[in-house]
This record gives sequence, C-alpha cells and structure tokens, in this order.
Amino acid sequence: MDTDAVPDLNLTAALEAVSAARSPEQLAELRREYLGKRGVAARVKETIKSLSPEDRPIVGQAVSLFTAKITEALDAADAVAGPETIDESPIDLTLRGHGRKRGHMHLVTQCRRDLEDVFVSLGYQVAEGPEVESDWYNFEALNFPPGHPARAMQDTLYVDLGEPEQVLLRTHTSPVQVRVMESQTPPIYCVMPGRTYRNETLDARHSPVFHQIEGLAVDRGLTFGDLAGTIEAFTSAYFGQKVKSRLLPSYFPFTEPSAEFALSCVFCDGSGCRVCSNTGWIELGGCGMVDPNVFRSVGIDPEEFSGFAFGFGLERMPMLRYGVEPIKTFFDNDVRFLTRY
Repeated sequence: MDTDAVPDLNLTAALEAVSAARSPEQLAELRREYLGKRGVAARVKETIKSLSPEDRPIVGQAVSLFTAKITEALDAADAVAGPETIDESPIDLTLRGHGRKRGHMHLVTQCRRDLEDVFVSLGYQVAEGPEVESDWYNFEALNFPPGHPARAMQDTLYVDLGEPEQVLLRTHTSPVQVRVMESQTPPIYCVMPGRTYRNETLDARHSPVFHQIEGLAVDRGLTFGDLAGTIEAFTSAYFGQKVKSRLLPSYFPFTEPSAEFALSCVFCDGSGCRVCSNTGWIELGGCGMVDPNVFRSVGIDPEEFSGFAFGFGLERMPMLRYGVEPIKTFFDNDVRFLTRY
C-alpha cells in the first residue's frame, strides 16, 4: 500500500528526513515527530474512527506500514550515529568546591583519651560509674557525714524519686573510687573520668555540667612522695617537660593530709602574666592521702594499706593547653570552634 496516498502520512518524505539526519539529537526529534504520542502516525490513527467503514482498514494498514518502516529506518540510523555526544568542553580546575567536612572527637574527649593513655602507661586502669548517685557514695562514704560543713563546698542537684535515701547527680567522680574499693582488693591503681554536675551559675570558669578525672592508688607503703611524683609525671606528659607542678596545703574531707596542686604557667613559663595573675602558677586540682575513715567505710584496713587520690576538671587541661576561654565554649557546639582542634 502506498502510504503517500494518505493525507499527512508521507512515507517517502519521512524516510528522506531520517536519511538526512546527522546526529542522535536530530534522530530523537524525528522519532518524536513521526512515532511519538502526538506524532504523525498517532494523529492519523485518531482520525480512523471518523472514516467510512470501507476506508478504515485501508488507512489502518497504511499507518501500520508507516510505523514499521520509520521505526526500522530510525533504529538503523541510531546504530550508525552511536550514543549521544557528551559535552567535551574542558573542566575548569581552578574552580573551588565545597570540600568535605569530616567529624572528629571533641576537644574534651581528646583530652580524656590523652590522659587515659598517660595513666594506662603508668599502670593504671580506667573505671567508670553512674552519674546518678546515692548520698552514701557521693558524700557519706567519703567522710562527709550528715550535717558536715564540707557539704556546703559542693552545690548539689538532688533528684526527687520518692526514695528513702537521697538521690542526686554526682558532684564529683569520687563515688567511683568508693565503688572500685568495694569491688576490688588492693593493690588498686585506677583513674575515673566522667561527667559531673553542680548547681552553679554559668560564667567564664564555672559550669553546671563539666567533666572530671580522678585517680586512686591503694597499696602497701604508698607515701605523699609517690603522689607528688605521679602528678609531676602526668602533667609533664600532657604539657611538656618545661611545665612543673607544686603542692600547697589544703583541706578535703576524704584525704589527710590534703593539698592543691598547681602548674607553672604554660603561657609565660612561670615568669608571670595576666592569665596566672602574675604569680607564675595556675591552680589545677586537689589531691592528698586517702583518709583512714574512707578506707574503713569500704572495708580496707588503714593499718595495712595506704593510698593517695587526686582529681581535676578535664576542661581545665585544654583551657590551659590551647588558651580556650570561657568554659562554656566547650558546650556551645560552635562548628568554627569544633573544627579548629
């Protein structure tokens, strides 16, 4: 059947157009024009229902022949033309991308890991405990009897659970020391890092939530000299050999004798500056020999064993090492600060 005899269905012209096409884009356009949903063949097919019964089969056969011939011609032309061309314009390598931002440990976590490594190398183990404690572990077992004035040294956040015994958010990591001494027999060498809470107003150097790390050593024959040497060892390992430590008399209910330990200022090398108030020293934490009453509360004989303990704020270490102030900077979640270290 001659499809050219059907109006708008000129097979000869369509084949010539396909033959003249030179690119995959042109062939795709012809496929849409002749065979698409709104193409020539589709439009002619829609008119069949309006024709007389004797003309319908004639036009139907013409559309089928047109569709088959054009499809065959387009497929053959596509095989010769190959895939669509790709823009081969050169890439401008001077354009900057957005880069890939990778996460890493928080500065406080880095400090904690570094100190844990130092103490593990000294033969200590790492211990942890619950952040919600009873009054016994947080105070009484540490020689803070009810009504003791030293309890006023720590502004406590109590939890009302309807329990007969007071429940609170631990004010220091010292309760872990009690739990370790209850569960282990001497010799004991442990460090206890963790989060602590106090009812304090947020300012440049205080926060209601902060981190501490404490150390405990219990063995036969331990002396105050062992305590001083341990403090000197870990401060030198973290800050460098130029930094020295010193001990000054102080008071803590769970140690006797007690001391505060300070570092030679890392900013002025001990010569005096604004950070250390021109003293050359920066206070870091507290320490002392474990009070015999603490040993008795956990069933350790103070006549046979002695021990020492120390503790300080974890945020204090990177504050001194990197000059970060105020303390709330560690909790602001400012990406500019987090990506700096």
